[in-house]
Amino acid sequence: MDHSNSLHLKPPAATNIKIAVKRIFKRFDGSQVDALQDVSLDIADNEFVTFVGASGCGKSTLLRIIGGLEYHTGGELQVSGRTVAGPGIDRAMVFQHYSLYPWLSVRENIKFCRRLQAHTTDRSSSDVEAAGGRADALLSLMGLTANADAWPNQLSGGMQQRVAIARALMGRPQILLMDEPFGALDAQTREVMHDLILHVHKLEKATIVFVTHDVEEAIYLGQRVVLMAPRPGRIDTVYQVPLPKERTQEMKHAPEFLALKREILNRIRETSGMKTDFELLEKLSKAAAPAA
Repeated sequence: MDHSNSLHLKPPAATNIKIAVKRIFKRFDGSQVDALQDVSLDIADNEFVTFVGASGCGKSTLLRIIGGLEYHTGGELQVSGRTVAGPGIDRAMVFQHYSLYPWLSVRENIKFCRRLQAHTTDRSSSDVEAAGGRADALLSLMGLTANADAWPNQLSGGMQQRVAIARALMGRPQILLMDEPFGALDAQTREVMHDLILHVHKLEKATIVFVTHDVEEAIYLGQRVVLMAPRPGRIDTVYQVPLPKERTQEMKHAPEFLALKREILNRIRETSGMKTDFELLEKLSKAAAPAA
């Protein structure tokens, strides 16, 4: 395969570009190495794109730049055709750690963004009523109606993450950015969350950009999988996922799914400089060994 894969840097023809990443560079203060180097990618409106790659490849840094939480040192970022260089209510982020407010109930956590200045300017009583209806709809969508008045510490990890996702969706963002949101969950809960976020994507019609270390997760959720390589962080390969838009867990056992998973895993090892898991284990063992 040609790992530059430039044809897949753009979504299928006849689509509206929601996010345009144009030759983005990022170098942190005091560093001599680019965290991101010449990264370009177009993401379509209502597309679900997943990012994978070895640690240090810059996938979370790129996500934070899109979210406006990090500033790029070169290149241009456009959302809906407009250049952006900071946060906006059109983008919402969900992190691995839920960061719920322990003094607020589930319902109040979900409604919290409506208290912020960006969402409260010139609000009428009908807006307040609509926000309450939106919160109730999200509680139902996330299966949290029975827990609306519970405190965060009374919820399981999966339920807390559902609250965090609902809170991110409260303001009807056009773009949902997710940084390893299911990384701390057990395998069974992750499967439930996979199907839930696909259902949310179908109903909310937001563009979703999802960072993960789990290749199986990336393939199951994504319409395209973007593989990034480290030192410097860059896009190595973009894979079209050969699955229908409607996904079922049984698809994870399909030959085309397993073949793509194997190809992506092999490429991650190659880009990280480790051709096999044994090489990686040997390197980690040497790093952990005490000095003579």
